[in-house]
Amino acid sequence: MPVPAASLGLTGVADAFGRALRSQLHPRMLLALLLPFLIVLGGAIVLLLLALGPLTDWLDQQVTHSTIVTTADQWLVTIGLFSLMSLKAWIVPVAAAAILLPLSGILGLAVAAVCVMPLVVSHLSARNYPDVSLQGQHAFFVSLWNAVWVSVLFALGWLLTLPFWLFPPLGLLVSIFWWTFAFSRMMRIDAIVEHATAQERRLLVERHHVGFWIIGLVCALINLVPPAWVFLPVFSGLVYTHFGLEALRRLRSEKMIDI
Repeated sequence: MPVPAASLGLTGVADAFGRALRSQLHPRMLLALLLPFLIVLGGAIVLLLLALGPLTDWLDQQVTHSTIVTTADQWLVTIGLFSLMSLKAWIVPVAAAAILLPLSGILGLAVAAVCVMPLVVSHLSARNYPDVSLQGQHAFFVSLWNAVWVSVLFALGWLLTLPFWLFPPLGLLVSIFWWTFAFSRMMRIDAIVEHATAQERRLLVERHHVGFWIIGLVCALINLVPPAWVFLPVFSGLVYTHFGLEALRRLRSEKMIDI
């Protein structure tokens, strides 16, 4: 029975972030920032043009017929904080933004995973991990399927948990959870899919499950700062690739499985 590969632990996570920061400053990786940013921007524009009107109309109907909102509106008027309908007018645009912005964000992350990650992996593989051979199969289709199901589950989960935003601490925690899920489940596969066999991928995800999720949590916390949306899809890919390929290098050096 082979001895389990040693976990990279928090030291490995910190090291991956440090290496990713240095890698991000390379001109090729700086140029790579443009694609997901343009996709997010384009997706946001398309969503605003096509979905904002119908969405705000539907939200306005729901808010207008909501007993809870009407009661809250009347209470705020009674204590003199708002004029009538001001709460309703405030809820609709905020709710629309809370729905559309994350959807454009997950679109950008999915594009980065499928289209930009091969550039990231190729760059780091040549410069930092030339000894880690490429043994993955059907990398594009594995990456595409992973990006699709993670994006769909994220979108459904986000929409279903929107009511938690009525209770501010819960809403923030739910947001962090879903983005941690998105970063972890999407990027960890793309980081190693070209190099690792299916068996190696399963072992790496099992052995370094905590590390992958910690990286996702850190990225989710960074994601709370809007300027980070520009660089985070590529930077998170760099972090996951450094962490994943280093873990794969150690796995193979320990001769855990036949390769």
